[in-house]
Amino acid sequence: MNLTGVGYTLPAVAAVVVVYLAERTLLHTGLFRRPAYWTAMLIVLSFQILVDGWLTRLDAPIVVYNPAHILGLRFPWDIPVEDFLFGYALVTAVLLGWEHTRQRQTGARR
Repeated sequence: MNLTGVGYTLPAVAAVVVVYLAERTLLHTGLFRRPAYWTAMLIVLSFQILVDGWLTRLDAPIVVYNPAHILGLRFPWDIPVEDFLFGYALVTAVLLGWEHTRQRQTGARR
């Protein structure tokens, strides 16, 4: 049985969907509408490209992925696209948690 993408791709996509749905249905922080959020994501992305590009480069990899567990799409350089999905979901989940907590604490003080 070929499980291409199931091992890493499916959880990466699911993480993005769960974070998005958490914001839209539970948290309602408004984070996705803020330019500061997207600026922060660009900063994270630029550093992720530098570090991940070095760690996953195919000519001398430090991190090696099982080809049966990823789609095999690598961009830029040799970075598996799944890394970007997980990175986005993790950073966004943390920011949503911080913002939700801040809004609750601010509302409780009023």
